[in-house]
Amino acid sequence: MKSSEQDEVLSKHLIKNEVDTHTTLGHPVGLFVLFFTEMWERFSYYGMRALLTLFLVSEISKNGWAWTREEAAQLYAVYTFLVYITPLLGGIIADKITGYRKAVLWGALIMTLGHASMALEGIGSSFFYLGLILLIMGNGMFKPNISSIVGQLYPDNSAKKDSAFTIFYMGINAGAFLGIMLCGYIGEKIGWHWGFGLAGIFMFFGMLQFHYGQHIFGKLGETVKKTKERKEALELANKPEEEEEELPKNIIRDRLIVIGILTFFSIFFWMAFEQAGSSMTFFANDYTQRILVGSQAVAFKWVDAGLTIFPLILLTWVLGLLAKQIIKKYPLTIYFTALSFLIIWGIAIWKVLREFNALETEVTASWFQILNSFFIITLATLFAKMWEKVFNPSGPAKFAIGLVLLGIGFGVLAYGSRDIPQGALTAQVSMIWLILAYLFHTMGELCLSPVGLSYVSKLSPKHLVGLIFGFWFLSSAVANLLGGLSASYIDKISAAYSISVFFMIFTLIPIIAGVILLALSPWLKRMMHGIH
Repeated sequence: MKSSEQDEVLSKHLIKNEVDTHTTLGHPVGLFVLFFTEMWERFSYYGMRALLTLFLVSEISKNGWAWTREEAAQLYAVYTFLVYITPLLGGIIADKITGYRKAVLWGALIMTLGHASMALEGIGSSFFYLGLILLIMGNGMFKPNISSIVGQLYPDNSAKKDSAFTIFYMGINAGAFLGIMLCGYIGEKIGWHWGFGLAGIFMFFGMLQFHYGQHIFGKLGETVKKTKERKEALELANKPEEEEEELPKNIIRDRLIVIGILTFFSIFFWMAFEQAGSSMTFFANDYTQRILVGSQAVAFKWVDAGLTIFPLILLTWVLGLLAKQIIKKYPLTIYFTALSFLIIWGIAIWKVLREFNALETEVTASWFQILNSFFIITLATLFAKMWEKVFNPSGPAKFAIGLVLLGIGFGVLAYGSRDIPQGALTAQVSMIWLILAYLFHTMGELCLSPVGLSYVSKLSPKHLVGLIFGFWFLSSAVANLLGGLSASYIDKISAAYSISVFFMIFTLIPIIAGVILLALSPWLKRMMHGIH
């Protein structure tokens, strides 16, 4: 279908659903309202996550809780497990009771209260735990339902849907990038409660800009009663077209087997990948040389300043384009988003100037977590072009490549830490090893994560899509739990063997899983029965 025909189909879809038809960068303005809402939510989530284990293991003299790394990793495991479990419940609540828009608003409000509670951790530990509970509950309401609204903006056959989710994905990574950088910096340099509180401020702004712009979405994501009535009317009008094509049972069975195998192998990937918030953060904090002097310090200051300022320039430009289209009709949405940007610009400029004036350059331990988002933003287009024009193996083969690349990343860490003595609790290893590890991990993620979501969608029978996606998220929850619990053994393995052996375990497991999956890929490709 030609571009002009696609635009016409999209326009009819928007008009039918009473959605605002103004566009920005060729997409409905509603996409960018969702973009900024999701950006601030990811800012708050990853900003808090960057600080969580660091705060727990920090000394009491530095206002931390002085937990052991084992205890901190175990709490991290439980927290991330529940974060991935609750979206299943949140999706059901939205489907049956609230509708998507109200679920997003309630989720954002609950998370705002969660961050506020964590900012009060100095008053008492109960506020900290209450904050975690509220964040888990709010995330469950927010995460699955905002993505659902993105999908509803476009007709099923729209070629623009893929690019819309790519733009939305960039919002996720932009928020994660800025949240880790700024909340992490303020939390480590100024005070933990300031970092936790900053995360909540921007979650609040995200909620306000969505609230005052929600009528842009017309009928999409409205209350369940209205949605049900509209669906019934649509089904009566289009029943022949809406019926699912009958497939032989063996084909359905084979495709479900492929989904099950890919889901199983994804657990090995995410179990290792999610070491970023636990053991890799411990490595950055305790084993990495983070004090820079001379030309290295100057170079880092300029690189860090560029990483802080340039994303904000691009995001401010996107906000300006959106404002031109909707400020007259939805002024409060733009005003609150602009106010949030004004605050974030102030914090960013303050941070840059503070670092340039500092006598000593110390890279924060949380800083390294921005590398994943940075590499995704810079490499995503390159990988897409590679799959399109150079090398495009089957989905299972891409999965296998992703697992191997992840293992190589941990191999880099194992090699870089080879000289750390057995049982050592601190060391001064070059930061290049951590940077390279994040590079390989991100390349692995780009091979596996988008492919996984795409194949689950393509291979699932239409009447089971929701259930199967639920199992996909369940596997991520299990992986996060296993990842956190395995990270809790870092001190025991280091004491018995070495920190290098600990990372070698995460080298071997993904690579072995990847080799097995690569061997299975020709069989799995046949089992997909034509799905590519």
